[in-house]
Amino acid sequence: MKETGYAQKYNWKNKRILIVEDEEINNMFFDAALSRTESKLLWAKNGKEAVDIIEESDDIDVILMDIRLPIMDGCEATRRIKKNHKEIPIIAQTAYALEGDKERILDAGCDDYLSKPIRFEELLSTIDKYLAD
Repeated sequence: MKETGYAQKYNWKNKRILIVEDEEINNMFFDAALSRTESKLLWAKNGKEAVDIIEESDDIDVILMDIRLPIMDGCEATRRIKKNHKEIPIIAQTAYALEGDKERILDAGCDDYLSKPIRFEELLSTIDKYLAD
């Protein structure tokens, strides 16, 4: 895809995306994938950090939530966030691929699900479902 088309198709200026991920290599992927969207990226390394950020900030537009995290896993973090912030879309991103995992993740309150390895276009189009005005 041409760079100009990419920038026009996914222009999320003034949108804030919280990325909850503990693996540095995955953070590099998200940074590269989202760098041209003009969105503001916030980072949390575990579920507790994510919950704390959401409680302190009322302007997060979408959350990319890893499920397997230290301190507090993504399912527990999602349940806690959704308790007071049902309106914030949470997209699970996980390497879990066992039968029943997708249902468990969606039951925890995630609005959508991406399995790792995440494809670039799939990431952008999934986020766009929740950020498109």
